[in-house]
Amino acid sequence: MNSPQRPSARGRRLTPEFLTQLRNLRIVVLHPRDADGEVLIQQLQRIGCQVQTFWPPVQDLPDNVDVVYYAIQSHETHALLNFSNFEQPPAVIAIVGYENPTIFEAMLRLGATGVLTAPLRSTGVLSSLVLTVGLTQEVRGYRKRVQRLEQKLQGINQINDAKAILMRTRGVTDAEAYKIIREQAMSKRVATEEIARAIIHANAILSG
Repeated sequence: MNSPQRPSARGRRLTPEFLTQLRNLRIVVLHPRDADGEVLIQQLQRIGCQVQTFWPPVQDLPDNVDVVYYAIQSHETHALLNFSNFEQPPAVIAIVGYENPTIFEAMLRLGATGVLTAPLRSTGVLSSLVLTVGLTQEVRGYRKRVQRLEQKLQGINQINDAKAILMRTRGVTDAEAYKIIREQAMSKRVATEEIARAIIHANAILSG
């Protein structure tokens, strides 16, 4: 009998927690205080977001910003935003009035992951926010998984290098070399990767 299929985990569900998170977002709006700017600010405030506005655009953003709305205008040079003080860079939503290569290049340079088309309407603001925040969180999750896999692969490579050193210097088998590393790790209560790094480091010193 076939086991029931698990529901797909793809995508982010619109849970009450996610909606609460939207209402607590800290948002910077880089947009002139014109009709479009007022529509955007008012709609974000209706959602419950904490909104700060700047124009002309600032390069150094306030701390702890979650999302940046950036009005891209073809007659201006758009400075790259400085995210050096952010542990997690904020999501960027571009606001464009028309499409041309200059606009596209500015969007890519700014790292925009969402787009709003001017003239703005209140009905599109929440949609752009939901999609951009959901996508940003999903990408961050993938990056963390990739980072963990890279660290795991690095550890495996270090253990293999350490085993090769022990096999060469002590004349032991692969299994015996790993047993030596594991026993050292257990006795010192550290990870096997740490013992492997110590063996590699000691071998480099002796070889030099």
